[in-house]
Amino acid sequence: MKLEKLNYIHRVKYMAQIIKIDSRGNFKKSKKLLYSLSDVIKISVLEKYGKIGVQNLEKYTPKDTGLTSKSWYYTIETDNKGKYSLIFHNSNIHNYVNIAIILQTGHATGNGGWVEGVDYINPALKPVFEKIVDAVWAEVKYL
Repeated sequence: MKLEKLNYIHRVKYMAQIIKIDSRGNFKKSKKLLYSLSDVIKISVLEKYGKIGVQNLEKYTPKDTGLTSKSWYYTIETDNKGKYSLIFHNSNIHNYVNIAIILQTGHATGNGGWVEGVDYINPALKPVFEKIVDAVWAEVKYL
């Protein structure tokens, strides 16, 4: 039994000598490559899913006149740090009130009542955001 234990310890020591991990340097070149490609990837992915998001929002928006559902659009913005944002907007504003927001959150009526909101924005955009994550991950894995 003692001989087996020694043999096992010897093998572990031997393996430890073979497997050696050494790390030097940094990731400057990799980061530079990824940043140069990231603008193209981000914009193309965000453009594609911005359009899909607008279509979903139009479909899910409660319709009375249909004006709110047809008023969706998106913008892609970037800051000075290279961070990109996909922002959905609705241009149906009445008396300084964005109608899409009060449909989502609810609102008071003129006679003191309350109209309950309908959560339609989150179900419309959740699959879009999930697809964005999958698409970006696929691009990163491809690189």
